[in-house]
Amino acid sequence: MASADLSIGIVSYHNSKDISRLVESIEHYTSPQLKKRIYIVDNADDQALFEPLTARYDDVEYVHAGGNIGFGAGHNLLLNKIDSKYHAIVNPDVLLTEDSFSILLKFLDEHNCAMAVPKLVGEDGNRLSVYRQHPTLIDMMARMSPADLFKERNAKHELAHADYTKPFNVPFAQGSFLVCETGMLKKLKGFDERFFMYLEDADLCRRVNQVSSVMYCPDTTVIHKWEKGSHKSLKLFSIHMSSWFKYFSKWGWFAPGKSYKEQR
Repeated sequence: MASADLSIGIVSYHNSKDISRLVESIEHYTSPQLKKRIYIVDNADDQALFEPLTARYDDVEYVHAGGNIGFGAGHNLLLNKIDSKYHAIVNPDVLLTEDSFSILLKFLDEHNCAMAVPKLVGEDGNRLSVYRQHPTLIDMMARMSPADLFKERNAKHELAHADYTKPFNVPFAQGSFLVCETGMLKKLKGFDERFFMYLEDADLCRRVNQVSSVMYCPDTTVIHKWEKGSHKSLKLFSIHMSSWFKYFSKWGWFAPGKSYKEQR
């Protein structure tokens, strides 16, 4: 029997302030009946900045990665540590405003799926376009083009016409807030570490959908301060392009993958 209902992994790279706010929101809103363990994986060297947090909460554990090993590899460091029924992959720049974890765990049980993603909104309250079809080379080119040039193509890729009041299968959910069965995640060996950052979430969702399903849960909302770093940094853009190449080399350049089907 698992020692915790839920483990939560957060990978940090000079994100201590964001993570402090995130952890405080988790501690404030999550039911005390839900037995949880929060792991902060530090890809920098900010242990001193996290000491007040680990001292305040006895269910928060600091893990030093030993260097900037990347997003997926950072999360994978936890695979041999966690002993939980469910595991959450959470970005530093998100905030809870309700007991989202209890809602998501109930949703996973009721819908017999292996991974769930909540409604993610920006700080303005508007839903973010983080639910997508499996990406193709054409989708990548469309997203890099002027916004109006491939407006309908982008809308289709981003599942803009889905009914977000109901649950549905998501081919690719952006990895800022994913809750999954721990056993399934371990069987899949977590993220593919060939992706340093970007597209590791698309790859993981694709593998989860091969053995079970990734489901959108409309019952809870989480705030995500989505900064789109690769749009502002040449270095991050280069990493993003490298990840695109690795993804298409693995899954194919033009295959559309599993099509979106709304669950009615």
